[in-house]
Amino acid sequence: MLKELIISFQSYYQAHLFIRQHKLWKWIIIPGILYAILFCAGFWFFLKSSNEAIGHLTALLGIRRWLETMQSSWLNFFVLFDDLILRLVLLFFYFSLFKYLILITGSPLFAYLSERIDAINMGTDYQFRWRSLWKDMGRGASQALRNALWQTVYTFTLLIVSFIPVVGWITPLVAFLIECYYYGFSMLDYSCAHHGLSRSRSVEFIGERRGLALGNGIVFYAMHVVLVLGWVLAPTYALVAAALSLYPHKQQTA
Repeated sequence: MLKELIISFQSYYQAHLFIRQHKLWKWIIIPGILYAILFCAGFWFFLKSSNEAIGHLTALLGIRRWLETMQSSWLNFFVLFDDLILRLVLLFFYFSLFKYLILITGSPLFAYLSERIDAINMGTDYQFRWRSLWKDMGRGASQALRNALWQTVYTFTLLIVSFIPVVGWITPLVAFLIECYYYGFSMLDYSCAHHGLSRSRSVEFIGERRGLALGNGIVFYAMHVVLVLGWVLAPTYALVAAALSLYPHKQQTA
């Protein structure tokens, strides 16, 4: 796992060199700008709706009425802290919904760019084929829907656990790691598809190399700390980095 994490971290620097060497900037900047705009819109939506969602949830559970009857400063502290934890878990849930929207709508670009990357890696001339592109688009969208279903189940479980004092405090970290893993998984699957791996075989293949998926997602979200520029570069850098990190493994299994 540790070795795979290091490989996935290093692959982002290799991705930068790869993009610069092969002049792929137009496939990075234009979709990156669209992603940044959608990212800002999604974050604004989270800020507007999270207060209302948490308010409805606490009212439904009767937490505020219970605090008023107990009149305990310690209980108030724990509930306020749990409120923060709940907001963080919801933030990652919003990110996951936003992520899958991007993966589904951006599947034509991701499929096209992934094919070009693999052609360069194998030293072959890239030949555009609509049939292959449509196939990759369909697979990317269906894989995203599958992952979205599983991640939603995990997130709602974490939302319930987050109400448990002390134990629930680790749920934001768990939610973040799940979010990172599933994003990295989606990026790796594009490359697996071009090497003849079925969906079930791809799930097994990536599952045996969880560190690559997790590391790819961690760096992807870390890039968001760099305002605007990080948002623009993050999505397609993640795709290139995933292909480069997976390439030695595919050679070994060929």
